[in-house]
Amino acid sequence: MSKKTQPRNTVTALTERPNAQVLVVGGGINGIATFRDLALQGVDVALVERGDYASGASAASSHMIHGGIRYLENGEFRLVRESVQERNGLIRIAPHYVKPLQTTMPIFSTFSGIMNAPLRMLTHKQRSTKERGAMLIKIGMTIYDSFSRDGGSVPKHVFRTKKAALEDMPALNKDLKYTGTYYDASVHEPERLALDVLKDGLAAGADKARAVNYVEAAGTRDGGVLLRDRETGEEFVFSAEVVINASGPWTDLTNEAFGGETKFMGGTKGSHIVVQNDELLEATKGRELFFENDDGRIVLIYPLKGRVLIGTTDIDADPSKPVTTTDEEIDYFFGLVKHVFPQIDVTRDHIVYSYSGIRPLPRHEDTAPGFVSRDYRIVDTQIAGLPGSTVLSLVGGKWTTFRALAAHLSTEATTKLGLARKVDTTGMAIGGGKEFPTTDAQRALWITSHRDGLDESLVEGLLERYGTRAAEVVDVLTDGPVEALESDPSLTRAEVAYFARHEQAVHLVDVVLRRTNLAFVGGVTIDLLDELADVLATTLEWTPEERADEVQRTLDVLREAHRVIVPLTSATAQASASQLA
Repeated sequence: MSKKTQPRNTVTALTERPNAQVLVVGGGINGIATFRDLALQGVDVALVERGDYASGASAASSHMIHGGIRYLENGEFRLVRESVQERNGLIRIAPHYVKPLQTTMPIFSTFSGIMNAPLRMLTHKQRSTKERGAMLIKIGMTIYDSFSRDGGSVPKHVFRTKKAALEDMPALNKDLKYTGTYYDASVHEPERLALDVLKDGLAAGADKARAVNYVEAAGTRDGGVLLRDRETGEEFVFSAEVVINASGPWTDLTNEAFGGETKFMGGTKGSHIVVQNDELLEATKGRELFFENDDGRIVLIYPLKGRVLIGTTDIDADPSKPVTTTDEEIDYFFGLVKHVFPQIDVTRDHIVYSYSGIRPLPRHEDTAPGFVSRDYRIVDTQIAGLPGSTVLSLVGGKWTTFRALAAHLSTEATTKLGLARKVDTTGMAIGGGKEFPTTDAQRALWITSHRDGLDESLVEGLLERYGTRAAEVVDVLTDGPVEALESDPSLTRAEVAYFARHEQAVHLVDVVLRRTNLAFVGGVTIDLLDELADVLATTLEWTPEERADEVQRTLDVLREAHRVIVPLTSATAQASASQLA
């Protein structure tokens, strides 16, 4: 792909003033949340991300916001308590994207695992495949409930014996003995939630908060961080009193680029598949199935957006190499479906999307991957190439605790700067979660009062996608004619342009994978890509050659990273969908 010759405005904002109090390297959810928190404190902060925002580890999650009931077995009670508190908090401050999720665990024995559990907690090295029985799970759920007492964000767990369990969910394996049902939460739009957090930071900091994607920290020069615009190839030095390395599983590689040698990280690979299978979707009864597979691994089956998400694996991985979902992992996922729904057949023809990523876990030596701590820590790191900067390396972190983690990391940074915190983000609404209507009556009133002459169903779809930030998109749509895409009428040409003008979408693949759910639900076709590319080409002033390259690049990414072969036309996709049904 040819390099652009003109820098973007977001890059120019850095080159014209190449310094800040804090530079955050890494635009995943934890880096973005830290950027927001620092901006709210009035700190002069800049953030750079080598790819698109939330395109790395943050894009490979299980779409869960959860307290981590299984972390109890690791003895990580502090993490569970914090995670449950943050889960309950996110349900309140980001209700447009974070929703309570009823979760059921099928259980096939009564006392199994009681003797092994203490040993697993103490050593973290025994990976017994002997399943946890009802007694152990009941104890865990009771403890889990005790952490959730905050005014009833989610109900307490319910235990059912075999007869009641099969009446409740008839498609379950008839060999089960019990089910335990409790509530966690899910994030329906993780990448859009990350964008919401980013926009909050940019708005709070005004000209003192700057963020740019597709700019990498390539090394050091003259005592500062050498940044490289991956679109133009331009390099420039940026200085900061505090440099925060929030590059997730690539933290050691970033420190290496800076001239330091660290061995903080030991991430593991996690893969998922998304399937379109109506029988499986119906069998879930709208709940997540969260359970132990035959090999002792905790896995999930989760209905989402009319599809079913199945995951995940936990395999040691090298962050310097790309990861994809393998045939062996897919076979593993089919096996776990059979474990709980033996009468339901899921085949490769049902798969509409797959993805894989590396968790930003700490180095774990001989500890089994499933027992590696999901907690986080902040390390003051000595980097010879940055003698005038304090470098803070973030090790670990997960979606559920991003707000609390950001507050801790921001506090570390402001302390280094000799500044006091001004703002507590606890309970502070995120983006489109502010004044979000949570009842049918409230939704109807919001839509009516914000239609501004637009079709009611269109505004309802915008509210679903953006929360109350939909009002900003409505303003954009009312500036001109509202023209729906022929290949996907749920999107308008003006909204696609909005992704580029207001959300820093740089490439076609940014729109397909992260500004929308098009790829996740298997909705990408050649003619849709052509329509999207036409709009973006006009908005971003692509040449015909660049436009063609963007379409081809998107096809390549979908095929190589997500095992998706794009149908030739919408008619082809619809025919395939009807055959699957």
